[in-house]
Amino acid sequence: MKDETLKRAVLWEPEEAQKVRCLLCNWRCVIADGKWGRCHVRKNVDGVLYSLNYDKLCAANSDPIEKKPLFHFQPGSKSFSIAAPGCNFQCVFCQNWQISQSPYDQNEIEGSEYSPEKIVAAAIESGCKSIAYTYTEPTIFMELCAETALLAKQKGLSNVFVSNGFMSVEAIDFVKSWLDGINIDLKAFTEDYYHDLCKANLKSVLESIRYIAKHTDIWLEITTLVVPGQNDSDDELRAIAEFIAKEASVDTPWHVSRFYPQYKMTDTRPTDGATLERAIDIGKEAGLRYIYVGNLPGARAESTYCYSCGVLLIERTGYKIRQNLISDHRCPQCDAEIAGFHL
Repeated sequence: MKDETLKRAVLWEPEEAQKVRCLLCNWRCVIADGKWGRCHVRKNVDGVLYSLNYDKLCAANSDPIEKKPLFHFQPGSKSFSIAAPGCNFQCVFCQNWQISQSPYDQNEIEGSEYSPEKIVAAAIESGCKSIAYTYTEPTIFMELCAETALLAKQKGLSNVFVSNGFMSVEAIDFVKSWLDGINIDLKAFTEDYYHDLCKANLKSVLESIRYIAKHTDIWLEITTLVVPGQNDSDDELRAIAEFIAKEASVDTPWHVSRFYPQYKMTDTRPTDGATLERAIDIGKEAGLRYIYVGNLPGARAESTYCYSCGVLLIERTGYKIRQNLISDHRCPQCDAEIAGFHL
């Protein structure tokens, strides 16, 4: 018998012999009765799929939207950021491994019950313009995301995901009416990297990026964590930049982020600044208009410049905006249109 406190999952279908097929992400797990999906937070109980982390909020903070990072989405605003435990990847360098990997590493799903109503109220009280579903993979706490997001929209708040991009087409269609923005990690451009370092695959991430860019109105930004000796070659960075320009848009911001040793990858040195500068040049050669450096405070490439005339538009130091000169999505000097959401 099922525990009456469990939350019935979204996006699944029954299979024979009381099995279920989860349609939430691109693993599309077929789960036998009494068993868990690959994420370890969705369980088949008597032929019905349930979410195990719906009422397990493990993080709640008011963050600058730039921390997501989203640089062309309500810049200078705050976003109420929440997470529930779990992930459908197992990245060896995960910076939030204590909460994302706990269902794998400790076989635990710990957190506090916090209703969607309380989350929205806390976001409003803290002066946030949006709610960010982040820190872990939002796809795998979709039930909490969806109920919170619909209430947030009613209260005039926006909703954003920070995601590994492994969600299914069905999941993208499920969120597209209430999800306003997303930052997707495009971690590398080889299947070997995704298989060896993330226990995942590249193809599905590329398909999600294409689908979001071509078939939704969700504002999209992309982040690549540049790991020395793994995904930092000119050829790989060029492949990523050219894919973004061709399959998403030249207006899609690309964040090239500095790696710091984390979790199971503590024997790799941090990314040097020269590598990130090289990535910026490669992105410009591919035609990308907005390329940013992350995790390197004080870098010139934290700020937004007009792609047409080069004038400084948004000056940033870390997550702090010093000035924003964009008016009605236009450059004040040359009148070029600057892409974004509520700039």
